[in-house]
Amino acid sequence: MQELTKRLIPVLPLVFLVVAFGTAGYMIIEGWNFLDSLYMTVITLATVGYREVGTPSTAGMWFTIILIISGVGTMLYALSIGARVLLEGELREIFGRRRLEKKIKEIRDHYIICGYGRMGKIIARELKDKDVKFVVIEKNPVIHEHVKEDFLILEGDATLDESLKAAGMERAKGLISVLPSDAENLYVVLSAKGINPDLFIVARAGEEGSEQKLLRAGADRVISPYHTGGLKIAHTVLKPAVVDFIEFATKSGNIDLQMEEIPVPGGSGLAGLTLDQCGIGRELGIIIVAIKRASGDMSFNPTFRTIIEPGDTLIVLGEVSKLKILEEMAAAKK
Repeated sequence: MQELTKRLIPVLPLVFLVVAFGTAGYMIIEGWNFLDSLYMTVITLATVGYREVGTPSTAGMWFTIILIISGVGTMLYALSIGARVLLEGELREIFGRRRLEKKIKEIRDHYIICGYGRMGKIIARELKDKDVKFVVIEKNPVIHEHVKEDFLILEGDATLDESLKAAGMERAKGLISVLPSDAENLYVVLSAKGINPDLFIVARAGEEGSEQKLLRAGADRVISPYHTGGLKIAHTVLKPAVVDFIEFATKSGNIDLQMEEIPVPGGSGLAGLTLDQCGIGRELGIIIVAIKRASGDMSFNPTFRTIIEPGDTLIVLGEVSKLKILEEMAAAKK
């Protein structure tokens, strides 16, 4: 497609020159006015031969022969390239849409991001860095034209059930709604819960009071960027060292230190052992910041005698390479 477009662009000035040459020639040789000369040039180059302006003189006949020999080939070449650009563009759009639909039908246990604005872009980039499957729903066609990332983005209105179903809502693991207004996010939460009641939903809230409405509508978590941003600014002033440490520990792509959560499934080799018996801190140098129990209770700064139970989630801090080892240990069966 791009190659054909590059080939078409240099031909357009040449077509203009041929038309201008023919028009000027008829005006000079035959003495016709501009419109008649342009009309004669166009029907000659197009080879339609529809109602000639007048009978050309001998010089005009020779000029017409030269114009046909020099210009018709150029016109046909330009028309063929233009037709191929249009045809391939349409075919590419059709096949691209079908390919997208096929990929979405095959995807499971993914997340759906509603809205690809400033927040949506950051969320998509983070999920992609972590190799998490996701589909983006965005209704602004201009944004689609400028998206360069290689991920699934569906054009549609996320507040409509058909758009959510087209993104694989029934098979999705979770949904993130970051649309511009609270009303839109509320519609998305209500629609999503109606389609998939077990869905884990995170929604964005902008106005005060919207958080409780979104929670009542079915959102599991509600994030207010303005509230969170205000707290971070205040903490940066009051506790700059703490903020620097948290940013360092949670920064994506940081290979020195990373904070992660490690799930402990049933039958894991770690289940039933104390933190001391696991050797997580002693052998791997990993700090267990907290343990989230299956019931939802959070145990902060657990001691070495704390027992790891099936269904726990370990919130840990350590080097990326060591964290991968711990993930393998947690996933390994007894």
